Amino acid sequence: MSLFSGLSDSLTASFGPMGPLLALGGMGLLLVMGTLPFLIRKEADPFNKLKPAKPAANPRAAKPDAATLRRGGNINADKLERFAHFLEPQDQQQMSAARLKMMRAGYRSKNAVRVFHAWQFVLGIGALLLGCLYTIALNQIAPVDLKTMVLWTIIPAAAGYYLPAYWIVRRIQSRQKEIIEGFPDALDMMLVCVEAGQSLDQSISRVAKELGSAYPALAEEFEIVAQETRAGKERVVVLRDMSERIGLIDITSFATTMIQSATFGTSISDALRVYSAEMRDKRVMRAEEKANTLPTKLTLGTMMFTVPPLLVILIGPSLYGISHSF
Repeated sequence: MSLFSGLSDSLTASFGPMGPLLALGGMGLLLVMGTLPFLIRKEADPFNKLKPAKPAANPRAAKPDAATLRRGGNINADKLERFAHFLEPQDQQQMSAARLKMMRAGYRSKNAVRVFHAWQFVLGIGALLLGCLYTIALNQIAPVDLKTMVLWTIIPAAAGYYLPAYWIVRRIQSRQKEIIEGFPDALDMMLVCVEAGQSLDQSISRVAKELGSAYPALAEEFEIVAQETRAGKERVVVLRDMSERIGLIDITSFATTMIQSATFGTSISDALRVYSAEMRDKRVMRAEEKANTLPTKLTLGTMMFTVPPLLVILIGPSLYGISHSF
């Protein structure tokens, strides 16, 4: 505390009441300006020297054709491409984990990781600037010490930086909860389609269409499976990718069951019937678990809002009579 007080007094004596805040802002600006060139600079890949030299591009040929536009090509260059070295993890394992996390949250675009880190950077810097402005306004009313300045500038910056990560975590939890709730109904519908004579691929495509309004996240995952299967990808690989993409034990067990059924030649309808019954039992067990925890959760509310008024009604008249008897 003495160190902070001495430093604050020296800065105030040198630069006035806004001296500590100006010193803090200047230090942060210098750190950011000194770090950005090293982070943005992208080293040349040595393997690029082995690639054959491409002829100079014709400026008139830079215009995208209709096929490119239909595939979703962007006319302008990616604005975040120049900051890719700064906005993306450079380690391949970390990059794969970040992309998997974004896919589980429902963001499947190519630039999802860049956009996520860009939002972290923008919100962190924006919250830091807002904290500085608030501290300046607060200092105009009454003098603010250095500790309060640091708290009002660092805490908003940290909150803005971690807000996108919190949003992604909540998004993953909500999607997984929706998938868990709709998975037993999807299995029952899939079993009906298979027993009606449709193949597993046709039943998955039909389930994806029927569940779109009730469980859009689960319908989206089944639609991806159907499209990858139509594109020629092996069903074993597609099911494993779906289980890894969702990250739930129930989906992993379903994929394993379907893979084993296709490998050993057993009946898919029998496997679906057994597994759908198990999923229905698990859903009933989850509902019973929530019902059993309800009395415990209501105990606190009952004690706070029922016991005090009851004590006032029962003991209040006696206390009133005792106080007036003396």
